[in-house]
Amino acid sequence: MTTRAADPSARIRDALDRLAGDMPALGVAVSGGGDSIALMHIVADWACGRRVMIATVDHGLREASAAEAHQVHRAALALGLQHATLLWQRDTTTGNLMASARDARLRLLSGWAQRNDLPAVVLGHTRDDQAETLMMRLERGSGIDGLAGMADWRDAFGMRWLRPMLDVGREELRDWLRRRGIGWIDDPSNDNDDFDRIRIRKAIASIDLDTVALARAAQHIGAARDALAHYAAEAASEAVIENGRILLPRRPLRDAPTEIRRRLLVAACRWITGADYPPRRATLLHALQALASGSRVTLDGALIEPAGDRIRIGREPAAAIRAGDGFGPVWDNRWRIDGMIPGQTVSALGFPPLREIAWRGRGLSRDDAAASPAIRQDGRLIAAPLLRPAANIRIRPVRDAADFRSLLMAH
Repeated sequence: MTTRAADPSARIRDALDRLAGDMPALGVAVSGGGDSIALMHIVADWACGRRVMIATVDHGLREASAAEAHQVHRAALALGLQHATLLWQRDTTTGNLMASARDARLRLLSGWAQRNDLPAVVLGHTRDDQAETLMMRLERGSGIDGLAGMADWRDAFGMRWLRPMLDVGREELRDWLRRRGIGWIDDPSNDNDDFDRIRIRKAIASIDLDTVALARAAQHIGAARDALAHYAAEAASEAVIENGRILLPRRPLRDAPTEIRRRLLVAACRWITGADYPPRRATLLHALQALASGSRVTLDGALIEPAGDRIRIGREPAAAIRAGDGFGPVWDNRWRIDGMIPGQTVSALGFPPLREIAWRGRGLSRDDAAASPAIRQDGRLIAAPLLRPAANIRIRPVRDAADFRSLLMAH
């Protein structure tokens, strides 16, 4: 008889208790493959009154994709679960198809979850996916964050993502489905060697690498990554956050090991811009070299410059100007603005209006002031609320000090 310890559903339930036990609702991403179908059944049984909703992203890359999404729809309804199919409108100008499809999937799922008040979305990644990810990233020469593999939870694209099956093997789940007479869809692209993951998967099988050991190695690297993140957070303990910018103590960015300096700069830049991904490693290392020589530098829309015993990181004015006109309540992924009336827009203040505004008394640099939000109507400047208080206009940063620490500790 199968014991609870050997039963993959028991391990998944334990992980769900730990990751989502206090959540009143969950979304589940289900493609129709064996992993996600097993996940849907296990979550449905585990839910115990929680609201569970299912979504399938149809990338439209194969003729059968619509029919497969409908098959998932029927399977979800049979479990009493509401299901939605999310269609990807592919941007043919992008180069990396798989990366574009992955990001589109997460953005579509995040939007769906937010519209339905779901605090998290559960994904069906397994121990085999973890092992394959490690090998793929080794081949690419990834740093420690990449080699740490997938965490069982992460925040990205405005949503929390849960992976409760990282301790379960792909074949275990298929055996679990077979014993219960539950079918799944075999995606023919899983045999396509044009995709890096499939090529790595076949290589792992051909030399009989132990996926359990590979996944364990990723866990060990993950523990080292967490230690580095803790060290980086300690190095940033004296950071000052004000007026939508960060002031980091200069000493850690001068004396700490390169990896810690890199982490500090990554978190600061992502805090400023709200980017889902860090700057490219080579570009970031170049920025660190520039700072070491006392120069200021721009990095993915952030302006970084030495200022006495501090390093000041704010929004690059040109990047703020490129954000264009908005209608609120959030502009440039940085500021939440309330009190605007119809016909008013928000955009970067820019440099010319600074001649008419006493901005120096606000404790901002000229670049900070130019990158700050301005309210305009019919092309006329109505208010620059960060520099000069305006009646009925309220402004606050989208992110705070807690968000900065979360980025330092991010998986």
